[in-house]
Amino acid sequence: MNRKLPVYLVVDCSHSMRGKPIEMVNSGIKKMIKDLSTDPMAIETVWLSIITFSTGAEQIIPLTEIFSFRPPELIAKGKTDMGAGLRLLAERIDIEVRRTSTKEKGDWKPVAFLLSDGGPGDSWITPAKEIRARHDAGHISMTAVAFGEKTHLDKLKRVTPQVLVASSFEAESFASFLQWVSMSLCRSCQTGSPEDYTDISFVPPPGFFIP
Repeated sequence: MNRKLPVYLVVDCSHSMRGKPIEMVNSGIKKMIKDLSTDPMAIETVWLSIITFSTGAEQIIPLTEIFSFRPPELIAKGKTDMGAGLRLLAERIDIEVRRTSTKEKGDWKPVAFLLSDGGPGDSWITPAKEIRARHDAGHISMTAVAFGEKTHLDKLKRVTPQVLVASSFEAESFASFLQWVSMSLCRSCQTGSPEDYTDISFVPPPGFFIP
């Protein structure tokens, strides 16, 4: 079985994302899949999952190979239960990512992106600590991406040291960021070293900066 590069998008779908922001996320995901589908190595290597959080959290798409991936239509409503989203991310990684054993190499290190325009409205500290511990131990590459003036950067930094902030708060930032993710994944697959993708936060995409 081929080793897969697991990629998780953990997307804020709370009430504040209604309107143009969630529309741009939906169109950005579609463009991302289209871009990845044109790259033979990405088709063979990248597997994508989408986890959303609003009032509670849900894995909208389980970890799926690009060839079979069908972009969903995300709907914005409810609260910002970021803690539930992080907890679900950890659970799904444990279930879906194949670990290295004495008989075979497991999958590449999972790559996850937390996309939010606000701050957690639920119990988030414990799941944040767990994700941070996994990142610091090298078991996951976690990047948090802030898309609004109300985003709590101090809390995102407790999830991961890899935090990016959009220079402007226009909804188009979501789409441009996802396009950059797809281009980075394609380059990573072409080098044959997906594990190098962990340096993502040190080379931010245009329109983003490291706080």
